Amino acid sequence: MNKATGFLLLCVVVAGGYAIGRRNPKDTGEGDAQPTIAAPNAPPAPPPTPQRPAPTLPTDVYKVAVGNAAVKGAKQPKVTIIEFSEFQCPFCGRVMPTIKQILDTYKNDVQIAFKHMPLPFHDHAMDASQAAMAAKAQGKFWEMHDKLFANQQALTRADLDKYAQEIGLDMGKFKADLDSGKYKSDIEADSRYGNQFGARGTPSFFINGRKFVGAQPFENFKAAIDKEIEAADAKLKSGVARAGLYEELTKNGLDKAAAEAPPTPRERPGSPEGAVAYRADVSGAPIKGPKDALVTIVQFSDFQCPFCSRVEPTIDKVMSEYKGKVRVAWRDLPLPFHQNAMPSAIAARAAGEQGKFWEMHDKLFTNQQNLDRPSLEKYAQELGLNMGKFKAALDQQKFKADIEKDAQMGNKIGANGTPAFFVNGTFLSGAQPFENFKARIDDELKKAEARVAAGTPKAKVYEALQKDAKTEVAAAAAPAAEAGPESDQKVFNINLGKSPAKGPKNAPLTVVVFSDFQCPYCSRVEPTLKQLEKEYPGKIRTVWKNFPLEFHQNAKPAATAALAAGEQGKFWEMHDKLFENQRQLDRPSLEKYAQELGLNLAKFKTALDGNSYSAQIEAETKEGAAVGVQGTPATFINGRKIGGAYPYETFKKVVDQELAKPRKGS
Repeated sequence: MNKATGFLLLCVVVAGGYAIGRRNPKDTGEGDAQPTIAAPNAPPAPPPTPQRPAPTLPTDVYKVAVGNAAVKGAKQPKVTIIEFSEFQCPFCGRVMPTIKQILDTYKNDVQIAFKHMPLPFHDHAMDASQAAMAAKAQGKFWEMHDKLFANQQALTRADLDKYAQEIGLDMGKFKADLDSGKYKSDIEADSRYGNQFGARGTPSFFINGRKFVGAQPFENFKAAIDKEIEAADAKLKSGVARAGLYEELTKNGLDKAAAEAPPTPRERPGSPEGAVAYRADVSGAPIKGPKDALVTIVQFSDFQCPFCSRVEPTIDKVMSEYKGKVRVAWRDLPLPFHQNAMPSAIAARAAGEQGKFWEMHDKLFTNQQNLDRPSLEKYAQELGLNMGKFKAALDQQKFKADIEKDAQMGNKIGANGTPAFFVNGTFLSGAQPFENFKARIDDELKKAEARVAAGTPKAKVYEALQKDAKTEVAAAAAPAAEAGPESDQKVFNINLGKSPAKGPKNAPLTVVVFSDFQCPYCSRVEPTLKQLEKEYPGKIRTVWKNFPLEFHQNAKPAATAALAAGEQGKFWEMHDKLFENQRQLDRPSLEKYAQELGLNLAKFKTALDGNSYSAQIEAETKEGAAVGVQGTPATFINGRKIGGAYPYETFKKVVDQELAKPRKGS
C-alpha cells in the first residue's frame, strides 16, 4: 500500500454537529432517494424530487427562553425558532438560505432568535460573535450577522473592523468593545445555556422548544413548523393571547436535557470493536504519567487537526482526575490534507530528542494556526532548544519514517481518524467529553485491579493485557453494488459529455469522480486514484465532474479556474496545483497558478471574470445529484458508486471485480 493512501484519515468530532466535505443523511434527515438514471450519451437528467418520508419530529419540548437574543421575523409569532449558531461553522453558513426561505414563507408566523455557540476549535468564532454583539449594541446585529456569514473565510480582527466600518458603526465604540472582551461572558453564557438543553454542536435549533439539529433542508423545517402552527392555532382558538403563545406552548417543557449515554461502540468490519482490546504498542512513544499506571491511553493525533486540539483539555482533566492511575502515550497520525501536520510532528520529535516533547506538544496546540517553518523555529527557540540540531532534524525530515510507522500501526488497529484513543487497548474515537473517557477508564481500572489482585505486578499490567489483544481489525468488505429500482444491482450510467478526462477512450474501466477542489476528503482520495492509474496502466479512463459544495466559497472559482486551464490544454496540471495548494484558492492564488503553468493570463482572467463555465459546473452538479451524490468525493467505477475517501484496497477490490467481468464482444 502507498504510505499516503494507507492513512485512513479524517477529523472526527463526537456530538459536535460538524463534519467536512460530506452530507450525511443521518445528520440532516435526508433519505436516500432513488434517482432517475440518465442513458449513455443522453443529456443529464434534472435531479428528481426525492420521495422522502416525513421526518420524525422530536416529542420532547424544552423551556428555552428567548431572553436577550437578537430576533427577526414576526412580532407575535406562532412559531419561535431559537438558533444556537456560530459564524465560522460552514454548516451554520449553509443553513442561512434555508432560514431566509423560512422567514419569507412564514412572514407573519415565524420568529428567529439567535444565540451564540462559538466552537472552541474555530479560532475566529468567539471574536466574530463579539463583533456581532458589539454591532447589536449599536442596533445593527443582523447587518453584521449577514456580513460575517457572507465572509466566513475572512474573520480576522482587521476583517471585523472593516465590516463594522462598512455597516456604519461607531468605530471607537466598536473597537473598545472588542478590545475589552465586553461580551465574552454573555456569549459563553449562551453556549452553556444551549448545552443545558442538549445543544452540543452547531447549528442547533429549538422550534417551539423542540430540538432540531443540523443544516437540514427546508422541507424538514417546513414539516416541523406546519405542525407547530397547528398546535398554535388550537391554543389561539382556546383563548390564549397571541403575544403569550410561546410561553404557553413551552410552559411545561423540560428545564434541561437528560444526560447522554456514551455512544454505542461501532462493531463492523474495518472498524475496531469497542469491547475488544487491540495491540497498541507504546515502546519508543513519548509518555506522560507513571510507568506502573493501571490504565494506558494510546493517543493517535495530529497537531493541525482542530478536533485533536479540542480534546487536549479533556486529556489534561483525565491526567488530573486519575493522577497516578493513568498514563498517556502519544502516537502521530498526521493527515495528508494538513500540510503542516508532518512538519509539526517532526518538530515535536526533534524537541523530544532534546527532552522537551511535551513542552513542544503544548506549544503546537496553543498555536495551531501558526505551524509554518518560521513558527516552529520560534517555538524551539522559546523552549531553549539547540537550534542547529533542531533545524537539521527538520531539514532532513529525520523522524518521518518513525511517524509513518505510527500511522501504519494506527491504521492496522483501526485508527481511521484523529483523534483516536486506545484505553488499555479498547477503542474510543474522537473528541469525546470527559464523561465518556471516565466511563471507559473506570471500567478498565476494575479489570486492571483484578489482575493486580491475582498477582500481576502493577508495572506489568499493560503488558499482560496486550498479550491477549488483537493485532488488527477485521478487513472491511468492498462495497457491493447497491440494489436499485431497475435491476438487482445499481449500476449508474453517467453521461461523460465534455467533462475533462484522461486515459484511453477504450479502457475497460471508466472512473468518474464527482469532486470539490476545496474539500479535504477530495484531496485525500486523489493519491488513491493516481495509484489505481499507476497499477492498472492502460485500463482506466478517469473523468472529472465538478460538485462544488455550497459552503466552500472558493470551490466554484477553483472549478472555473480548472476548466479555464483545460480550455488551454492544461486541466490536469491545474487540477494538481489546486489540490497541492488547497488552502490557497483565492483569486490571486488562482492567477498565480495559471502563470506558473504558462497559460494565456488574459484569456484565463476573462474566463474567471465572466464565470464562463458556470453552466457546465451547475450541470455536472445536477448530474451528480441525479445519481445520488450527496457529498464529496463520490466515485463511480463502471457505474458502481463509492461514496467517500475509502482506502485504496476498497477501490482495488471493485476494480478487480469489474475487470473480471466478461467484456461485450469478447
